[in-house]
Amino acid sequence: MDALKANFEKHNYICSDQIATAVYLSFHLSKPILIEGPPGVGKTELAKTAAAMFELPLIRLQCYEGLDESKAIYEWKYGKQLLYTQVLKETLDEVLQGAKGFTESVRRLHEFGDIFFSEEFLEPRPLLKALKEPNGCVLLIDEVDKSDHEFESLLLEMLSDYQVSIPEIGTVKAKTKPPMVFLTSNNTREISDALKRRCLHLYIPFPDVELEQRIIHARVPEIPPELRRQLVAFIHELRDLDLKKVPAISETIDWARTLLLLHTESLDPQLVRDTLNVILKFQDDIENVDAEISTITSKVLKG
Repeated sequence: MDALKANFEKHNYICSDQIATAVYLSFHLSKPILIEGPPGVGKTELAKTAAAMFELPLIRLQCYEGLDESKAIYEWKYGKQLLYTQVLKETLDEVLQGAKGFTESVRRLHEFGDIFFSEEFLEPRPLLKALKEPNGCVLLIDEVDKSDHEFESLLLEMLSDYQVSIPEIGTVKAKTKPPMVFLTSNNTREISDALKRRCLHLYIPFPDVELEQRIIHARVPEIPPELRRQLVAFIHELRDLDLKKVPAISETIDWARTLLLLHTESLDPQLVRDTLNVILKFQDDIENVDAEISTITSKVLKG
């Protein structure tokens, strides 16, 4: 797992022991990981980095309300089926040539009818594509908490046996190597017990000061050490306030890049006010923090 952490770090993803352990177990036990935590702490980025690290293709399914099997698993190529039907109409005499009686004619037509629902007419969606990857892949099922409970039921077969059932064809299993599956959730609703049972559980919280400084150093290495210490300390002070949306790691990285772009050497109250919209996303939060900026900045500068 130390080697795994080092490899993640080479790809500019600084992970904790818990994250490295979860990925290690997922790889060797062929178990999906359900990653929960507040938005912006690196859940989606973990799957992307794992794909790069293992040199596997990344297949992503973005979840939303109303997502169904036609968008997640498969869909029939209706246009191609209609074209095939037209061709069959034009060659019907040739198809039925020599058929004796109604029964044999129907039998011959049924033989052609089965072709309509073969893999040739199948349009694979992300879940089916993941199973068809010959050398495996990383499957990211992003923000599964935004989907319906019905969609969760569709996932159960995939997550337990790495297969999907298509009524017209049968069961489609992973080619040779099952995909590494990462599911993310922002905890906007409770995930069902049936889905959780099939997954390893990983919770990614906001990082402590030391870990967040390492993350900023990996993502924005050009930023001076003292400024990095100041901005991370400022972000942690904001997280202790009563805000609609506290700044996540993604906002910390954006702010670091912003300060670097503005050639900042040290934080000052006016600079913080001018760039506060980078780290706070609600006007109410900006107005509430504005009165505290001088106090927080002074505290941060003293260390």
